Amino acid sequence: MSEQKPTVKVTQIGSPIGRKPGQRETLIGLGLNKLHRSRELEDTPAVRGMIRKVAHLVKVG
Repeated sequence: MSEQKPTVKVTQIGSPIGRKPGQRETLIGLGLNKLHRSRELEDTPAVRGMIRKVAHLVKVG
């Protein structure tokens, strides 16, 4: 049996246009590149750090 790993749902709500290049790259790293796209990601410290970097562009649910 496989263990369920905790996940976090992230939805892009802001545009990376006019933002610093690192923020655009972070969104791509999270698997988001268009508005209102959602991804179910594993809840790890690395993912949490990426979410924190672009917190003003994403919604966590």
